Amino acid sequence: MTSHVPQTVRSDARDNRSRILDAARAVFGEEGLSAPMRDIARHAGLAPATLYRHFPTKQALIAQTFTEQRRACHAAVRDALTDADAWHGFQSMIQRICELHAHSRGFADAFMTAFPETMDFTADRERTVRAVAELARRAHETGRLRAGFVVDDLILMLTAHRGLQHAPLPARLIASRRFAAYVIEAFRAPEDGSAHALPPAPRLRHAHSPSTT
Repeated sequence: MTSHVPQTVRSDARDNRSRILDAARAVFGEEGLSAPMRDIARHAGLAPATLYRHFPTKQALIAQTFTEQRRACHAAVRDALTDADAWHGFQSMIQRICELHAHSRGFADAFMTAFPETMDFTADRERTVRAVAELARRAHETGRLRAGFVVDDLILMLTAHRGLQHAPLPARLIASRRFAAYVIEAFRAPEDGSAHALPPAPRLRHAHSPSTT
């Protein structure tokens, strides 16, 4: 009898944690990281105190909420780097990252924002930036990536992509795929070599999103 009680408590705690994370994925996914913690507790059907016992800070909750998306982002970068066709890998990475961002406003916010307490997302973004730099080097060698492309163009692209986040999810996914296709065409080198010179590239790697408190 005495051993049953701790097991029940542990089971309840696991269930509550799972409910909180499911609620956070749903709420952050649709409302972004500005969604209040109380909304997540309400969505989970739990008291705010229960939420804070599991996740004392919003940053801690954010770090755990998007574990699957972070793994998918890592896979997109890894697969692109191991693709024997550098241009194909470059295109695939853009498509997959845009899709990940389109599925969740919260993940897009987390990826594009540097949290002092949540360095994982900063590391993810820097890993992606390094991958883009290497892919761009290889794709330039194939002659299929336009001259003038720089790594900050990825951040410019993702910053623009966030403009889709307020659309309903079905429309957002369709728009995201079209956006990615347009971006890829913009990055493609013209076959006749007649690409126009581009304006200077902005420095956007350390841009911040609105407050997440």
